[in-house]
Amino acid sequence: MTEKLKYITFSTNTGWVGMLGSKKGLTRTTLPQPSSQAALKLLGERATYADWSPNLFNGLIERFRIYFNGGQVAFPDKLDLEGATPFQRRVWEVTRLIPYGDTRSYIWVAEQIGKPGAARAVGQALARNPLPIIIPCHRVVNADGRLGGFSGGLEMKRHLLKLEASANRRHHFRLTGKPRP
Repeated sequence: MTEKLKYITFSTNTGWVGMLGSKKGLTRTTLPQPSSQAALKLLGERATYADWSPNLFNGLIERFRIYFNGGQVAFPDKLDLEGATPFQRRVWEVTRLIPYGDTRSYIWVAEQIGKPGAARAVGQALARNPLPIIIPCHRVVNADGRLGGFSGGLEMKRHLLKLEASANRRHHFRLTGKPRP
Protein backbone atom coordinates (compact mmCIF):
# COMPACT_ATOMS: atom_id res chain seq x y z
CA MET A 1 0.00 0.00 0.00
CA THR A 2 1.32 3.42 -0.91
CA GLU A 3 1.74 6.18 1.63
CA LYS A 4 -1.05 8.76 1.84
CA LEU A 5 0.00 12.20 0.62
CA LYS A 6 -1.06 15.48 2.23
CA TYR A 7 -1.67 18.84 0.58
CA ILE A 8 -2.65 22.41 1.27
CA THR A 9 -3.26 25.57 -0.70
CA PHE A 10 -2.90 28.98 0.93
CA SER A 11 -2.84 32.61 -0.07
CA THR A 12 0.17 34.91 -0.20
CA ASN A 13 0.31 38.53 -1.28
CA THR A 14 1.40 37.29 -4.73
CA GLY A 15 -1.27 34.60 -5.17
CA TRP A 16 -2.25 31.11 -4.08
CA VAL A 17 0.48 28.52 -3.45
CA GLY A 18 0.03 24.76 -3.22
CA MET A 19 2.14 22.19 -1.39
CA LEU A 20 2.10 18.41 -1.53
CA GLY A 21 4.08 16.20 0.79
CA SER A 22 4.58 12.82 2.39
CA LYS A 23 5.98 11.80 5.75
CA LYS A 24 9.40 11.79 4.04
CA GLY A 25 9.17 15.44 2.98
CA LEU A 26 7.85 17.88 0.41
CA THR A 27 7.13 16.42 -3.01
CA ARG A 28 5.75 19.45 -4.85
CA THR A 29 5.14 23.17 -4.49
CA THR A 30 3.63 25.66 -6.89
CA LEU A 31 4.45 29.22 -7.76
CA PRO A 32 1.69 31.73 -6.92
CA GLN A 33 -1.52 31.22 -8.86
CA PRO A 34 -4.69 33.32 -9.25
CA SER A 35 -6.84 30.86 -7.25
CA SER A 36 -6.70 27.97 -4.82
CA GLN A 37 -8.11 25.70 -7.54
CA ALA A 38 -5.36 26.70 -9.98
CA ALA A 39 -2.67 25.95 -7.36
CA LEU A 40 -4.30 22.60 -6.56
CA LYS A 41 -4.43 21.69 -10.25
CA LEU A 42 -0.70 22.43 -10.63
CA LEU A 43 0.08 20.01 -7.79
CA GLY A 44 -0.88 17.29 -10.26
CA GLU A 45 -3.02 14.20 -10.27
CA ARG A 46 -1.44 12.84 -7.09
CA ALA A 47 -3.05 15.72 -5.16
CA THR A 48 -6.46 14.37 -6.17
CA TYR A 49 -5.87 11.41 -3.87
CA ALA A 50 -4.18 13.40 -1.09
CA ASP A 51 -5.71 14.57 2.18
CA TRP A 52 -5.93 18.25 3.05
CA SER A 53 -3.61 18.84 6.00
CA PRO A 54 -2.09 22.09 7.23
CA ASN A 55 -0.26 20.26 10.04
CA LEU A 56 2.29 18.62 7.75
CA PHE A 57 3.43 22.07 6.65
CA ASN A 58 3.88 23.76 10.03
CA GLY A 59 6.06 26.84 9.71
CA LEU A 60 6.52 26.46 5.96
CA ILE A 61 3.34 28.36 5.10
CA GLU A 62 4.50 31.34 7.14
CA ARG A 63 7.97 31.24 5.58
CA PHE A 64 6.42 31.29 2.10
CA ARG A 65 4.30 34.29 3.06
CA ILE A 66 7.38 36.10 4.42
CA TYR A 67 9.31 35.23 1.25
CA PHE A 68 6.62 36.59 -1.09
CA ASN A 69 6.37 39.68 1.09
CA GLY A 70 10.04 40.42 0.37
CA GLY A 71 11.63 38.83 3.44
CA GLN A 72 14.71 36.67 3.38
CA VAL A 73 13.98 33.18 4.69
CA ALA A 74 15.61 29.77 4.45
CA PHE A 75 13.97 26.59 3.25
CA PRO A 76 15.94 23.76 4.87
CA ASP A 77 12.90 21.48 4.66
CA LYS A 78 13.16 17.76 3.99
CA LEU A 79 12.34 16.81 0.43
CA ASP A 80 10.83 13.65 -0.97
CA LEU A 81 12.31 13.45 -4.47
CA GLU A 82 11.12 9.94 -5.23
CA GLY A 83 11.03 9.42 -8.97
CA ALA A 84 13.79 11.92 -9.74
CA THR A 85 16.85 10.71 -11.59
CA PRO A 86 20.26 10.83 -9.88
CA PHE A 87 21.27 13.61 -12.32
CA GLN A 88 18.19 15.69 -11.43
CA ARG A 89 18.86 15.22 -7.73
CA ARG A 90 22.46 16.45 -8.09
CA VAL A 91 21.34 19.48 -10.10
CA TRP A 92 18.62 20.32 -7.56
CA GLU A 93 20.97 19.84 -4.58
CA VAL A 94 23.52 22.26 -6.06
CA THR A 95 20.79 24.74 -6.97
CA ARG A 96 19.59 24.75 -3.35
CA LEU A 97 23.05 26.03 -2.38
CA ILE A 98 22.78 29.24 -4.43
CA PRO A 99 22.51 32.05 -1.86
CA TYR A 100 19.40 34.15 -1.58
CA GLY A 101 19.61 37.14 -3.92
CA ASP A 102 22.46 35.67 -5.99
CA THR A 103 22.43 34.03 -9.39
CA ARG A 104 24.58 31.38 -11.02
CA SER A 105 24.77 30.14 -14.59
CA TYR A 106 23.67 26.82 -16.01
CA ILE A 107 27.35 26.25 -16.81
CA TRP A 108 28.28 26.87 -13.14
CA VAL A 109 25.73 24.29 -11.98
CA ALA A 110 27.03 21.79 -14.56
CA GLU A 111 30.60 22.33 -13.34
CA GLN A 112 29.56 21.87 -9.69
CA ILE A 113 28.10 18.45 -10.44
CA GLY A 114 31.21 17.41 -12.39
CA LYS A 115 29.56 17.60 -15.82
CA PRO A 116 31.01 20.78 -17.36
CA GLY A 117 29.48 20.15 -20.80
CA ALA A 118 25.98 19.51 -19.48
CA ALA A 119 24.58 23.05 -19.22
CA ARG A 120 21.64 22.20 -21.49
CA ALA A 121 20.86 19.05 -19.48
CA VAL A 122 21.01 21.18 -16.31
CA GLY A 123 18.38 23.45 -17.85
CA GLN A 124 16.20 20.44 -18.62
CA ALA A 125 16.54 19.15 -15.05
CA LEU A 126 15.61 22.58 -13.68
CA ALA A 127 12.58 22.70 -16.00
CA ARG A 128 11.35 19.58 -14.17
CA ASN A 129 11.92 21.08 -10.71
CA PRO A 130 8.88 20.04 -8.64
CA LEU A 131 9.69 22.47 -5.81
CA PRO A 132 10.11 26.04 -7.08
CA ILE A 133 11.35 28.48 -4.42
CA ILE A 134 12.48 25.54 -2.21
CA ILE A 135 14.82 24.55 -5.05
CA PRO A 136 15.47 28.09 -6.32
CA CYS A 137 15.83 27.41 -10.03
CA HIS A 138 14.90 31.06 -10.70
CA ARG A 139 18.44 31.89 -9.52
CA VAL A 140 19.97 30.08 -12.49
CA VAL A 141 20.55 32.26 -15.57
CA ASN A 142 22.44 32.10 -18.85
CA ALA A 143 26.20 32.67 -18.77
CA ASP A 144 25.68 36.10 -20.38
CA GLY A 145 23.26 37.12 -17.63
CA ARG A 146 20.05 36.70 -19.64
CA LEU A 147 17.28 35.01 -17.71
CA GLY A 148 16.92 31.82 -19.73
CA GLY A 149 13.79 29.72 -19.29
CA PHE A 150 11.52 29.30 -16.29
CA SER A 151 8.51 27.07 -15.77
CA GLY A 152 6.62 29.97 -14.17
CA GLY A 153 7.38 32.30 -17.08
CA LEU A 154 10.05 34.95 -17.45
CA GLU A 155 7.92 37.63 -15.79
CA MET A 156 7.68 35.52 -12.61
CA LYS A 157 11.43 34.80 -12.73
CA ARG A 158 12.14 38.52 -13.09
CA HIS A 159 9.75 39.24 -10.18
CA LEU A 160 11.44 36.68 -7.87
CA LEU A 161 14.93 37.97 -8.66
CA LYS A 162 13.85 41.59 -8.03
CA LEU A 163 12.15 40.54 -4.79
CA GLU A 164 15.36 38.91 -3.54
CA ALA A 165 17.61 41.75 -4.72
CA SER A 166 15.41 44.27 -2.90
CA ALA A 167 15.55 42.24 0.33
CA ASN A 168 19.35 42.02 0.01
CA ARG A 169 19.62 45.80 -0.36
CA ARG A 170 17.43 46.35 2.74
CA HIS A 171 19.48 43.81 4.73
CA HIS A 172 22.77 45.44 3.67
CA PHE A 173 21.48 48.88 4.67
CA ARG A 174 20.39 47.62 8.12
CA LEU A 175 23.84 46.12 8.70
CA THR A 176 25.95 49.00 7.40
CA GLY A 177 23.71 52.07 7.33
CA LYS A 178 24.78 52.56 3.71
CA PRO A 179 23.03 51.71 0.45
CA ARG A 180 24.29 48.61 -1.30
CA PRO A 181 26.54 49.57 -4.24
